[in-house]
Amino acid sequence: MSCNLILKAMRQHQTVIVVFLLILLQFSGSIAFSQDNGFTPRFNGENAFMFLYRQVEFGPRNPGSEGHEAAIRSYVDWFEQCDAEVELQYFQATVNTLPDSTSPTRTLRGTNIIARFGPTGSAHFLFCAHYDTRPWADETPDSTLRRNPIPGANDGASGVAVLLEMARLFSIWPPEMPIEMVLFDLEDSGVPGMNSSYCLGSSFYAYNRPGTAPVGAIVLDMIGEKDLEVNMEYFSYVYARDWTEYLFDIAEEVDSDFFISEIGEAAYDDHIHLLNSGIPTCNFIDFNYDYWHTHQDTPDKCSAESLEQVGRVLVYLVYNN
Repeated sequence: MSCNLILKAMRQHQTVIVVFLLILLQFSGSIAFSQDNGFTPRFNGENAFMFLYRQVEFGPRNPGSEGHEAAIRSYVDWFEQCDAEVELQYFQATVNTLPDSTSPTRTLRGTNIIARFGPTGSAHFLFCAHYDTRPWADETPDSTLRRNPIPGANDGASGVAVLLEMARLFSIWPPEMPIEMVLFDLEDSGVPGMNSSYCLGSSFYAYNRPGTAPVGAIVLDMIGEKDLEVNMEYFSYVYARDWTEYLFDIAEEVDSDFFISEIGEAAYDDHIHLLNSGIPTCNFIDFNYDYWHTHQDTPDKCSAESLEQVGRVLVYLVYNN
């Protein structure tokens, strides 16, 4: 990338893109390789952790907030810097103004961010994460603070951070097959006990995507915590067993010890709509997180090692198939 292009991008989006450009400049030469099973770039967990940290610096990313808009601009700029074809998929959704089914509702515009890498054509693999954060800290111990939005370091930023680092690798070593990444909006503005009020961005995407179904999809959610333990999520195992077992075999192959080949809890997450639309999908998630939907969901609860162990699986999948 020329200095002129960098300066032009900084002038256009100075307040949001510069942090991601700094990551590219700092780490673009720090790549290691594995030749055990062919060419495999090294996924850099420290890079991914910085992506996580910078997202939290935008502030809460609940729809309608300044942090939400800043995040969208930064993701689009970063994907474009990584030579992706970027599409913004807009949709409207009605959400409650509080996490209570009796609260008033309002209509929001959601924005899914789609980035395509590699050759043109229908996606071979699909990688997804939600970027929005919970508008309310309804699980925080202090009831007086429950109407305030959460930082969303693990619940929101962690999955996106892994995909942003994957995009950097794709910009240096383009994949040989079409890869699609989707950052979903309005995953976390739902009312407890009302599943249909969650995962609104993935619902819109799943039932409005053109082309044939990919070979498989991975949804990343809450995969950044220090004590990460990723089991075979129940719905992933039941409805996409071959794909899920294949991914956990890869985790074993690349020594990602945080993956446990045992059936875990069922999660209503973005993978549900992908599964229902006919796409084999595995949800990488560790739902046992003490700071879920609280103001304590901050970067100090997360680790670069956890992000790297997840990233290794995606890298091996892309570059060894």
